[in-house]
Amino acid sequence: MTTGASTPPYPARPRRSRLRTFLPLGIAAWLVLEIWLLTLVAGAAGGFTVFLLLIAGFVLGSVVIKRAGRRAFQNLNEALQRGAPPSSGGGSGLMMLGGLLLMLPGLVSDAAGLLLLLPPVQKAVGRYAERTVDRKLRRATPGSFGDAFQQARIHRPDGKVVQGEVVRDEPGGTPREQYPPLNR
Repeated sequence: MTTGASTPPYPARPRRSRLRTFLPLGIAAWLVLEIWLLTLVAGAAGGFTVFLLLIAGFVLGSVVIKRAGRRAFQNLNEALQRGAPPSSGGGSGLMMLGGLLLMLPGLVSDAAGLLLLLPPVQKAVGRYAERTVDRKLRRATPGSFGDAFQQARIHRPDGKVVQGEVVRDEPGGTPREQYPPLNR
């Protein structure tokens, strides 16, 4: 049966973002670089030395992540006891990222992880990330995922909360389910 409407030979696909296009290529290049550097160092210093470097990076990364997590938890606990919102500064997230990069096997990731442990680099990366996120949120279209984050970031100084309840009218014979309130 025909409807009279012609279908296009190729359906229009949405355009892929640059990140989705080049991220797999970047990861593949990073892996090749890591393997090449490890074999280069293994040829010059020996395989056991490379093994010790990888183990040391893993141990150092786990120590850094543990300390950064403990510091972030302490800051959150102190802020909650004071009744104030937790401070956004401190760089615990970037320290954890640096520790994670140290834990990944490879020399390039270790170098990047060690750089992220330096406070000036943390401040610069933190400022860059904050500017990038703010710019993306300002450009968010209504109804998009970024718009939801923008609405969630709205700070009301008076602290007013509007209590409410959602009431659905069900058709006559359907039993009504009971849900617990959302504020507990």
